[in-house]
Amino acid sequence: MKQTVSPQPENQSGLPLPRRLHAIAAISCGTALVVLDGTVANVALPTIAHDLGVGSAEVVGVVTVYQLVLVMLLLPFSGLGERIGLKRLFQIGQLVFTVATILCFFAKSLPFLLIVRAAQSVGAAAVLSVSSALIRSVYPSSQLGRGMGINSVIVAISAALAPTLGGLVLAIAPWPWVFASAVPFALLSLAFGRALPDVASRSEPYDVLGAVLCALTFGLVIGGIESGVHGDSPVVSGAMVAAGIVVAVLFIRRQQGEAKPILPVDLLRQPVLALSTTGAFLAFLATMAVFVTLPFRLQHGYGMSPSEVGAVIAPWPLTMMVIAPLAGWLSDRYPAGLLGGIGMAIAVAGLLCIAFLPEQLNWFEMSWRMSLASMGFAMFLSPNARLIVGSAPIERAAAAGGLIATTRMVGQTGGATLASALLAVGVGAGKVPALVAAGLALVAGVCSLARLRPSIR
Repeated sequence: MKQTVSPQPENQSGLPLPRRLHAIAAISCGTALVVLDGTVANVALPTIAHDLGVGSAEVVGVVTVYQLVLVMLLLPFSGLGERIGLKRLFQIGQLVFTVATILCFFAKSLPFLLIVRAAQSVGAAAVLSVSSALIRSVYPSSQLGRGMGINSVIVAISAALAPTLGGLVLAIAPWPWVFASAVPFALLSLAFGRALPDVASRSEPYDVLGAVLCALTFGLVIGGIESGVHGDSPVVSGAMVAAGIVVAVLFIRRQQGEAKPILPVDLLRQPVLALSTTGAFLAFLATMAVFVTLPFRLQHGYGMSPSEVGAVIAPWPLTMMVIAPLAGWLSDRYPAGLLGGIGMAIAVAGLLCIAFLPEQLNWFEMSWRMSLASMGFAMFLSPNARLIVGSAPIERAAAAGGLIATTRMVGQTGGATLASALLAVGVGAGKVPALVAAGLALVAGVCSLARLRPSIR
Protein backbone atom coordinates (compact mmCIF):
# COMPACT_ATOMS: atom_id res chain seq x y z
CA MET A 1 0.00 0.00 0.00
CA LYS A 2 1.63 3.21 -1.14
CA GLN A 3 1.44 6.27 1.05
CA THR A 4 -0.25 9.33 -0.36
CA VAL A 5 1.85 12.36 0.54
CA SER A 6 -0.04 15.63 0.56
CA PRO A 7 1.49 18.20 -1.76
CA GLN A 8 3.71 20.78 -0.10
CA PRO A 9 4.81 23.25 -2.74
CA GLU A 10 6.80 25.26 -0.23
CA ASN A 11 9.26 22.38 0.11
CA GLN A 12 8.70 20.19 -2.91
CA SER A 13 12.32 20.25 -4.09
CA GLY A 14 14.20 21.13 -0.90
CA LEU A 15 17.57 22.82 -1.14
CA PRO A 16 19.68 22.27 -4.24
CA LEU A 17 22.84 20.19 -4.08
CA PRO A 18 25.54 20.71 -2.79
CA ARG A 19 23.94 23.32 -0.51
CA ARG A 20 21.63 20.65 0.87
CA LEU A 21 24.59 18.54 2.01
CA HIS A 22 26.13 21.52 3.83
CA ALA A 23 22.80 22.24 5.54
CA ILE A 24 22.48 18.59 6.57
CA ALA A 25 25.98 18.78 8.08
CA ALA A 26 25.01 21.91 10.03
CA ILE A 27 21.87 20.29 11.46
CA SER A 28 23.66 17.00 12.20
CA CYS A 29 26.44 18.77 14.11
CA GLY A 30 23.86 20.76 16.06
CA THR A 31 21.98 17.59 16.97
CA ALA A 32 25.19 15.84 18.03
CA LEU A 33 26.03 18.86 20.19
CA VAL A 34 22.76 18.63 22.11
CA VAL A 35 22.89 14.87 22.67
CA LEU A 36 26.58 14.76 23.60
CA ASP A 37 26.34 17.65 26.04
CA GLY A 38 23.30 16.13 27.71
CA THR A 39 25.00 12.81 28.49
CA VAL A 40 28.78 13.28 28.39
CA ALA A 41 28.80 14.85 31.86
CA ASN A 42 27.66 11.60 33.52
CA VAL A 43 31.11 10.02 33.55
CA ALA A 44 32.65 13.17 35.04
CA LEU A 45 30.28 13.48 38.02
CA PRO A 46 32.53 11.70 40.58
CA THR A 47 35.51 13.84 39.52
CA ILE A 48 33.46 17.05 39.70
CA ALA A 49 32.16 16.11 43.15
CA HIS A 50 35.71 15.50 44.39
CA ASP A 51 37.16 18.69 42.93
CA LEU A 52 34.32 20.95 44.11
CA GLY A 53 34.01 19.26 47.51
CA VAL A 54 30.34 18.25 47.22
CA GLY A 55 28.44 15.01 47.72
CA SER A 56 27.22 12.57 45.10
CA ALA A 57 23.58 13.56 45.54
CA GLU A 58 24.31 17.26 45.00
CA VAL A 59 26.51 16.81 41.93
CA VAL A 60 23.71 14.96 40.06
CA GLY A 61 22.19 18.42 39.66
CA VAL A 62 24.77 19.04 36.92
CA VAL A 63 22.79 16.59 34.75
CA THR A 64 19.26 17.24 35.98
CA VAL A 65 19.42 21.05 35.65
CA TYR A 66 20.44 20.62 32.01
CA GLN A 67 17.53 18.29 31.30
CA LEU A 68 15.02 20.41 33.21
CA VAL A 69 15.90 23.70 31.49
CA LEU A 70 15.86 21.92 28.13
CA VAL A 71 12.33 20.59 28.50
CA MET A 72 11.12 23.94 29.89
CA LEU A 73 12.32 25.91 26.87
CA LEU A 74 11.75 23.66 23.83
CA LEU A 75 8.19 24.78 23.07
CA PRO A 76 8.73 28.48 23.91
CA PHE A 77 11.80 28.54 21.66
CA SER A 78 9.98 26.80 18.80
CA GLY A 79 7.42 29.63 18.92
CA LEU A 80 10.23 32.20 19.07
CA GLY A 81 11.91 30.60 16.05
CA GLU A 82 8.75 31.05 14.01
CA ARG A 83 8.93 34.78 14.71
CA ILE A 84 12.63 35.63 14.47
CA GLY A 85 13.62 32.98 11.94
CA LEU A 86 14.61 29.31 12.35
CA LYS A 87 18.16 29.75 11.06
CA ARG A 88 18.80 32.74 13.32
CA LEU A 89 17.62 30.96 16.47
CA PHE A 90 19.54 27.79 15.55
CA GLN A 91 22.80 29.71 15.24
CA ILE A 92 22.17 31.88 18.30
CA GLY A 93 21.85 28.64 20.23
CA GLN A 94 25.26 27.50 19.04
CA LEU A 95 26.86 30.77 20.15
CA VAL A 96 25.17 30.70 23.58
CA PHE A 97 26.32 27.14 24.12
CA THR A 98 29.92 27.94 23.15
CA VAL A 99 30.15 30.97 25.46
CA ALA A 100 28.59 29.03 28.35
CA THR A 101 31.07 26.18 27.83
CA ILE A 102 34.00 28.59 28.12
CA LEU A 103 32.60 29.67 31.49
CA CYS A 104 32.87 26.06 32.73
CA PHE A 105 36.62 26.62 33.06
CA PHE A 106 35.94 29.33 35.67
CA ALA A 107 33.60 27.17 37.78
CA LYS A 108 35.06 26.88 41.28
CA SER A 109 31.79 26.06 43.04
CA LEU A 110 28.77 23.89 42.32
CA PRO A 111 26.22 26.77 42.24
CA PHE A 112 28.23 28.57 39.56
CA LEU A 113 28.59 25.36 37.56
CA LEU A 114 24.82 24.78 37.74
CA ILE A 115 24.22 28.28 36.36
CA VAL A 116 26.64 27.59 33.53
CA ARG A 117 24.97 24.24 32.78
CA ALA A 118 21.60 26.01 32.67
CA ALA A 119 23.06 28.48 30.16
CA GLN A 120 24.38 25.59 28.07
CA SER A 121 20.92 24.08 28.11
CA VAL A 122 19.41 27.37 26.92
CA GLY A 123 21.67 27.19 23.86
CA ALA A 124 20.88 23.51 23.32
CA ALA A 125 17.13 24.16 23.56
CA ALA A 126 17.38 26.86 20.89
CA VAL A 127 19.10 24.36 18.58
CA LEU A 128 16.82 21.40 19.23
CA SER A 129 13.57 23.36 19.10
CA VAL A 130 13.91 24.24 15.40
CA SER A 131 16.06 21.40 14.02
CA SER A 132 13.11 19.28 12.82
CA ALA A 133 11.56 22.29 11.07
CA LEU A 134 14.87 22.99 9.36
CA ILE A 135 15.06 19.36 8.22
CA ARG A 136 11.67 19.79 6.59
CA SER A 137 12.94 22.84 4.69
CA VAL A 138 16.22 21.19 3.66
CA TYR A 139 14.91 17.92 2.19
CA PRO A 140 12.43 17.50 -0.65
CA SER A 141 9.03 16.48 0.70
CA SER A 142 9.46 13.05 -0.92
CA GLN A 143 12.65 12.49 1.16
CA LEU A 144 11.53 13.90 4.52
CA GLY A 145 11.38 10.45 6.12
CA ARG A 146 14.95 9.79 5.03
CA GLY A 147 16.01 13.07 6.65
CA MET A 148 14.28 12.23 9.94
CA GLY A 149 15.88 8.78 9.87
CA ILE A 150 19.36 10.23 9.39
CA ASN A 151 18.74 12.58 12.29
CA SER A 152 17.75 9.59 14.44
CA VAL A 153 21.05 7.93 13.55
CA ILE A 154 22.95 11.04 14.65
CA VAL A 155 21.12 10.91 17.98
CA ALA A 156 21.93 7.22 18.46
CA ILE A 157 25.60 7.60 17.53
CA SER A 158 26.04 10.62 19.79
CA ALA A 159 24.39 8.87 22.74
CA ALA A 160 26.63 5.82 22.24
CA LEU A 161 29.75 7.95 21.81
CA ALA A 162 29.22 10.22 24.83
CA PRO A 163 30.43 7.89 27.64
CA THR A 164 33.53 6.82 25.70
CA LEU A 165 34.36 10.38 24.72
CA GLY A 166 33.93 11.58 28.30
CA GLY A 167 36.19 8.83 29.62
CA LEU A 168 38.91 9.58 27.08
CA VAL A 169 38.86 13.29 27.89
CA LEU A 170 39.05 12.65 31.64
CA ALA A 171 42.05 10.40 31.10
CA ILE A 172 44.14 13.26 29.70
CA ALA A 173 42.54 16.53 30.88
CA PRO A 174 40.62 18.17 33.77
CA TRP A 175 36.83 17.79 33.88
CA PRO A 176 35.93 21.19 32.25
CA TRP A 177 37.30 19.76 29.02
CA VAL A 178 34.54 17.13 29.13
CA PHE A 179 32.01 19.89 28.49
CA ALA A 180 34.30 21.51 25.93
CA SER A 181 34.44 18.25 23.94
CA ALA A 182 31.14 19.18 22.27
CA VAL A 183 32.30 22.66 21.19
CA PRO A 184 33.83 21.47 17.88
CA PHE A 185 30.35 20.37 16.83
CA ALA A 186 29.04 23.88 17.54
CA LEU A 187 31.86 25.44 15.51
CA LEU A 188 31.29 23.05 12.60
CA SER A 189 27.57 23.71 12.69
CA LEU A 190 28.20 27.47 12.56
CA ALA A 191 30.64 27.02 9.67
CA PHE A 192 28.19 24.97 7.62
CA GLY A 193 25.25 27.05 8.84
CA ARG A 194 25.49 29.53 6.00
CA ALA A 195 23.80 26.89 3.84
CA LEU A 196 20.73 26.64 6.09
CA PRO A 197 17.51 27.89 4.49
CA ASP A 198 16.25 31.34 5.48
CA VAL A 199 12.73 30.26 6.40
CA ALA A 200 10.46 33.29 6.43
CA SER A 201 9.73 34.62 9.93
CA ARG A 202 6.45 36.09 11.17
CA SER A 203 6.03 39.63 12.39
CA GLU A 204 3.36 38.70 14.96
CA PRO A 205 4.04 39.65 18.60
CA TYR A 206 5.53 36.92 20.76
CA ASP A 207 3.35 35.57 23.58
CA VAL A 208 5.77 36.21 26.46
CA LEU A 209 3.23 35.32 29.17
CA GLY A 210 2.39 32.07 27.37
CA ALA A 211 6.10 31.22 27.17
CA VAL A 212 6.52 31.84 30.90
CA LEU A 213 3.48 29.71 31.75
CA CYS A 214 4.78 26.92 29.50
CA ALA A 215 8.19 26.94 31.19
CA LEU A 216 6.60 27.02 34.65
CA THR A 217 4.30 24.11 33.80
CA PHE A 218 7.10 21.76 32.80
CA GLY A 219 9.54 23.14 35.36
CA LEU A 220 7.22 22.68 38.34
CA VAL A 221 5.76 19.30 37.35
CA ILE A 222 8.99 17.63 36.20
CA GLY A 223 11.08 19.39 38.85
CA GLY A 224 8.68 18.22 41.55
CA ILE A 225 8.74 14.65 40.28
CA GLU A 226 12.54 14.67 40.09
CA SER A 227 12.71 16.10 43.60
CA GLY A 228 10.51 13.32 44.96
CA VAL A 229 12.48 10.61 43.17
CA HIS A 230 15.74 11.88 44.65
CA GLY A 231 14.38 11.67 48.20
CA ASP A 232 13.62 15.32 48.91
CA SER A 233 10.71 16.42 51.07
CA PRO A 234 7.51 14.72 49.84
CA VAL A 235 5.51 17.77 50.92
CA VAL A 236 7.65 20.18 48.89
CA SER A 237 7.74 17.83 45.89
CA GLY A 238 3.99 17.34 46.00
CA ALA A 239 3.40 21.08 46.31
CA MET A 240 5.57 21.71 43.24
CA VAL A 241 3.65 19.18 41.17
CA ALA A 242 0.31 20.55 42.35
CA ALA A 243 1.36 24.11 41.52
CA GLY A 244 2.52 22.92 38.11
CA ILE A 245 -0.86 21.33 37.42
CA VAL A 246 -2.65 24.57 38.34
CA VAL A 247 -0.35 26.56 36.05
CA ALA A 248 -0.89 23.96 33.31
CA VAL A 249 -4.67 24.39 33.45
CA LEU A 250 -4.33 28.17 33.16
CA PHE A 251 -1.77 27.78 30.38
CA ILE A 252 -3.88 25.38 28.30
CA ARG A 253 -6.98 27.55 28.63
CA ARG A 254 -5.00 30.56 27.48
CA GLN A 255 -3.49 28.68 24.55
CA GLN A 256 -6.88 27.56 23.24
CA GLY A 257 -7.66 31.16 22.38
CA GLU A 258 -4.45 31.69 20.38
CA ALA A 259 -4.28 31.34 16.60
CA LYS A 260 -0.75 29.88 16.68
CA PRO A 261 -0.15 28.84 20.29
CA ILE A 262 3.18 27.96 21.91
CA LEU A 263 1.67 24.70 23.14
CA PRO A 264 0.50 23.37 19.75
CA VAL A 265 -3.08 22.59 20.76
CA ASP A 266 -4.08 23.47 17.21
CA LEU A 267 -1.98 20.55 15.96
CA LEU A 268 -3.09 18.20 18.73
CA ARG A 269 -6.72 18.77 17.72
CA GLN A 270 -5.90 16.73 14.62
CA PRO A 271 -6.49 13.07 15.60
CA VAL A 272 -3.55 11.79 13.53
CA LEU A 273 -1.11 14.10 15.33
CA ALA A 274 -2.65 13.44 18.76
CA LEU A 275 -2.29 9.68 18.21
CA SER A 276 1.27 10.12 16.93
CA THR A 277 2.28 12.20 19.95
CA THR A 278 0.66 9.78 22.39
CA GLY A 279 2.39 6.83 20.75
CA ALA A 280 5.77 8.57 20.86
CA PHE A 281 5.35 9.41 24.56
CA LEU A 282 4.52 5.77 25.38
CA ALA A 283 7.47 4.52 23.31
CA PHE A 284 9.98 6.78 25.07
CA LEU A 285 8.42 5.89 28.43
CA ALA A 286 8.89 2.19 27.68
CA THR A 287 12.47 2.41 26.42
CA MET A 288 13.71 4.46 29.36
CA ALA A 289 11.99 2.19 31.91
CA VAL A 290 13.88 -0.77 30.46
CA PHE A 291 17.21 1.00 30.07
CA VAL A 292 17.32 2.25 33.66
CA THR A 293 16.33 -1.04 35.31
CA LEU A 294 18.07 -3.60 33.09
CA PRO A 295 21.61 -3.02 34.46
CA PHE A 296 20.32 -3.82 37.98
CA ARG A 297 18.80 -7.07 36.76
CA LEU A 298 21.89 -8.12 34.84
CA GLN A 299 24.31 -7.27 37.66
CA HIS A 300 22.25 -8.55 40.59
CA GLY A 301 20.51 -11.46 38.92
CA TYR A 302 23.22 -12.69 36.57
CA GLY A 303 26.40 -11.38 38.22
CA MET A 304 27.55 -9.38 35.20
CA SER A 305 30.20 -6.71 35.57
CA PRO A 306 29.48 -3.14 34.40
CA SER A 307 31.60 -3.72 31.29
CA GLU A 308 29.66 -6.89 30.47
CA VAL A 309 26.38 -5.02 30.92
CA GLY A 310 27.59 -2.36 28.53
CA ALA A 311 28.51 -5.02 25.97
CA VAL A 312 25.10 -6.70 25.98
CA ILE A 313 23.22 -3.37 25.86
CA ALA A 314 25.32 -2.03 22.96
CA PRO A 315 23.31 -3.87 20.26
CA TRP A 316 20.34 -1.61 21.02
CA PRO A 317 21.89 1.67 19.74
CA LEU A 318 23.81 -0.20 17.03
CA THR A 319 20.59 -1.69 15.67
CA MET A 320 18.92 1.72 15.87
CA MET A 321 21.67 3.19 13.68
CA VAL A 322 20.88 0.67 10.93
CA ILE A 323 17.09 0.47 11.12
CA ALA A 324 16.20 4.14 11.75
CA PRO A 325 17.29 5.44 8.32
CA LEU A 326 15.72 2.40 6.64
CA ALA A 327 12.43 3.05 8.44
CA GLY A 328 12.63 6.72 7.49
CA TRP A 329 13.16 5.78 3.84
CA LEU A 330 10.18 3.40 3.97
CA SER A 331 7.99 6.11 5.54
CA ASP A 332 8.37 8.18 2.36
CA ARG A 333 6.60 5.33 0.54
CA TYR A 334 4.30 3.56 3.00
CA PRO A 335 1.91 4.76 5.73
CA ALA A 336 3.52 5.57 9.08
CA GLY A 337 0.56 3.90 10.79
CA LEU A 338 1.36 0.58 9.14
CA LEU A 339 5.12 0.81 9.74
CA GLY A 340 4.57 1.87 13.35
CA GLY A 341 2.13 -0.97 13.98
CA ILE A 342 4.60 -3.52 12.61
CA GLY A 343 7.40 -1.89 14.60
CA MET A 344 5.52 -2.01 17.88
CA ALA A 345 4.58 -5.66 17.31
CA ILE A 346 8.29 -6.43 16.90
CA ALA A 347 9.12 -4.31 19.97
CA VAL A 348 6.55 -6.13 22.10
CA ALA A 349 8.01 -9.47 21.03
CA GLY A 350 11.52 -8.26 21.89
CA LEU A 351 10.47 -6.89 25.27
CA LEU A 352 8.69 -10.13 26.18
CA CYS A 353 11.87 -12.01 25.28
CA ILE A 354 13.80 -9.64 27.56
CA ALA A 355 11.28 -10.21 30.35
CA PHE A 356 11.62 -13.99 30.20
CA LEU A 357 15.37 -14.47 30.13
CA PRO A 358 16.91 -17.95 30.43
CA GLU A 359 18.60 -18.97 33.65
CA GLN A 360 21.97 -19.18 31.89
CA LEU A 361 22.55 -15.94 29.99
CA ASN A 362 25.39 -15.21 27.59
CA TRP A 363 26.16 -12.31 25.28
CA PHE A 364 24.37 -13.77 22.26
CA GLU A 365 21.19 -14.66 24.20
CA MET A 366 20.88 -11.09 25.47
CA SER A 367 22.09 -9.28 22.37
CA TRP A 368 19.54 -10.65 19.91
CA ARG A 369 16.76 -9.71 22.33
CA MET A 370 18.08 -6.15 22.55
CA SER A 371 18.38 -5.94 18.76
CA LEU A 372 14.85 -7.22 18.24
CA ALA A 373 13.32 -4.68 20.63
CA SER A 374 15.44 -1.86 19.20
CA MET A 375 14.41 -2.78 15.65
CA GLY A 376 10.77 -2.42 16.64
CA PHE A 377 11.17 0.99 18.24
CA ALA A 378 13.22 2.25 15.28
CA MET A 379 10.48 1.11 12.89
CA PHE A 380 8.02 3.20 14.91
CA LEU A 381 9.91 6.36 15.88
CA SER A 382 11.37 7.54 12.55
CA PRO A 383 8.11 7.25 10.57
CA ASN A 384 6.24 8.74 13.52
CA ALA A 385 8.47 11.83 13.59
CA ARG A 386 8.18 12.16 9.82
CA LEU A 387 4.38 12.10 10.05
CA ILE A 388 4.24 14.75 12.79
CA VAL A 389 6.56 17.19 11.02
CA GLY A 390 5.21 16.47 7.54
CA SER A 391 1.54 16.74 8.51
CA ALA A 392 1.83 20.17 10.15
CA PRO A 393 1.34 23.27 8.01
CA ILE A 394 4.69 24.63 6.85
CA GLU A 395 4.31 27.72 9.06
CA ARG A 396 3.81 25.43 12.09
CA ALA A 397 6.72 23.08 11.35
CA ALA A 398 8.76 24.55 14.22
CA ALA A 399 5.88 23.95 16.64
CA ALA A 400 5.63 20.35 15.42
CA GLY A 401 9.38 19.88 15.86
CA GLY A 402 9.22 21.36 19.35
CA LEU A 403 6.38 18.97 20.14
CA ILE A 404 8.49 15.98 19.07
CA ALA A 405 11.48 17.06 21.16
CA THR A 406 9.34 17.87 24.21
CA THR A 407 7.52 14.54 23.96
CA ARG A 408 10.86 12.72 23.88
CA MET A 409 12.21 14.59 26.90
CA VAL A 410 9.02 14.20 28.96
CA GLY A 411 8.74 10.53 28.00
CA GLN A 412 12.34 9.82 28.97
CA THR A 413 11.93 11.68 32.26
CA GLY A 414 8.71 9.81 32.97
CA GLY A 415 10.38 6.52 32.10
CA ALA A 416 13.23 7.19 34.52
CA THR A 417 10.70 8.06 37.21
CA LEU A 418 8.73 4.88 36.49
CA ALA A 419 11.93 2.87 36.72
CA SER A 420 12.79 4.46 40.06
CA ALA A 421 9.33 3.64 41.39
CA LEU A 422 9.62 0.00 40.28
CA LEU A 423 13.04 -0.26 41.92
CA ALA A 424 11.72 1.38 45.09
CA VAL A 425 8.93 -1.21 45.49
CA GLY A 426 11.34 -4.08 44.89
CA VAL A 427 10.27 -5.28 41.42
CA GLY A 428 12.62 -3.21 39.27
CA ALA A 429 15.40 -5.82 39.10
CA GLY A 430 13.20 -8.54 37.62
CA LYS A 431 10.91 -9.11 34.66
CA VAL A 432 8.28 -6.52 35.66
CA PRO A 433 9.86 -3.46 33.92
CA ALA A 434 10.08 -5.29 30.60
CA LEU A 435 6.47 -6.47 30.95
CA VAL A 436 5.32 -2.94 31.74
CA ALA A 437 7.28 -1.66 28.75
CA ALA A 438 5.68 -4.32 26.54
CA GLY A 439 2.25 -3.13 27.64
CA LEU A 440 3.13 0.48 26.85
CA ALA A 441 4.50 -0.55 23.44
CA LEU A 442 1.30 -2.47 22.73
CA VAL A 443 -0.82 0.64 23.36
CA ALA A 444 1.57 2.67 21.18
CA GLY A 445 1.06 0.13 18.42
CA VAL A 446 -2.72 0.44 18.71
CA CYS A 447 -2.35 4.24 18.42
CA SER A 448 -0.25 3.74 15.31
CA LEU A 449 -2.66 1.35 13.59
CA ALA A 450 -5.58 3.65 14.43
CA ARG A 451 -4.03 6.23 12.12
CA LEU A 452 -4.83 3.97 9.16
CA ARG A 453 -8.57 4.62 9.53
CA PRO A 454 -9.80 6.88 6.72
CA SER A 455 -11.61 9.12 9.23
CA ILE A 456 -8.36 9.67 11.16
CA ARG A 457 -6.24 10.32 8.06
